[in-house]
Amino acid sequence: MSRKHHRVVLKISGESFAAEGSLGISPEELMIIADEISEAHKQGAEIAVVVGGGNIIRGAALATESGFDQSTSDYMGMLGTVINGLALKEALESRNHEARVMSAINLSSVAESFIRARALRHLEKNRIVILVAGTGNPFFTTDTCAALRSIELGADILLKATKVDGIYDKDPATNPDATRFEDLTFNDAIKRRLKVMDLTAMTMCMEHRMPICVFDFKKQGNIQRVVAGDTSIGTLVTAPEAGKDD
Repeated sequence: MSRKHHRVVLKISGESFAAEGSLGISPEELMIIADEISEAHKQGAEIAVVVGGGNIIRGAALATESGFDQSTSDYMGMLGTVINGLALKEALESRNHEARVMSAINLSSVAESFIRARALRHLEKNRIVILVAGTGNPFFTTDTCAALRSIELGADILLKATKVDGIYDKDPATNPDATRFEDLTFNDAIKRRLKVMDLTAMTMCMEHRMPICVFDFKKQGNIQRVVAGDTSIGTLVTAPEAGKDD
């Protein structure tokens, strides 16, 4: 039976802001994201959005390919998420949805600092909270940030928006016989080495029994349907019931 979610954290990759095969921000892609979030927010759900920055810069790749110190590269990546967050805020407010950008690093000229109590207050006041700069620490991904913020903010579920309609046993882009999972346990996903989220994020969600739904947000209405509790969308990853093993 479906159950409407009261509070969700939505993780959107930086690549989602760019046109296919491009970098930067595509106005068309940005407005698609804003429209989908807008429709979900109209249902009354409290929504916090964690944005990536891969369309601007990928810190880990920069460190590997250029020989830069990874700490510096990761901070550069955090700044990329800020650019996306500011763009998303403007797009949402152009659709008459109040939004606040909250940063894990001090950027007082453009964003509020992330303070848990203040973020909760924004959500309670029906504002969309956009979370940028990851955890504020190098060596941690925005997936880990999404897991951390979901737990901190008491979300019902962590929604990972992708361009694929769920989790498969192998890459569906190169394997036509790939099989999509409707649901999984965290242990099973980790044992199979399925690319749901990075291991730190997965372990954190597993320990705190925070469910994850991986779904295709490009299909019109999918964010709204997932927030409404439609379990036919994407793949749901959960902890096993108490007293049961995988």
